[in-house]
Amino acid sequence: MLEASNNNELPPIPGKRYFTIGEVSELCQVKQHVLRYWEQEFPQLKPVKRRGNRRYYQRQDVIMIRQIRNLLYEQGFTIGGARQKLSSAEAREDSTQSKQIIRQLRLELEEIMSLLKT
Repeated sequence: MLEASNNNELPPIPGKRYFTIGEVSELCQVKQHVLRYWEQEFPQLKPVKRRGNRRYYQRQDVIMIRQIRNLLYEQGFTIGGARQKLSSAEAREDSTQSKQIIRQLRLELEEIMSLLKT
């Protein structure tokens, strides 16, 4: 798998309800142990835990992980700085997350269009 350098190169998020930690690791190009660490550091990340403590992430978790990844890896924030930015009021209006959601919706609509054409 090619290593992505920014959120624009990450694969689209499939249209399903729950994702395993392995799937999220691939979708966000972050190792599984990093995801588990981020759960401890970012209160916004709360995957559902089921049988045997298996984690199941939802779409908003994947988008949040991509936003955390962008803050840490692309914008150079520290963990504390990223946590503070995400918990601040401006985070609700953060263009990075909005762009990610819009991009995802566009990809899903294009996929639906191609299905309808066939």
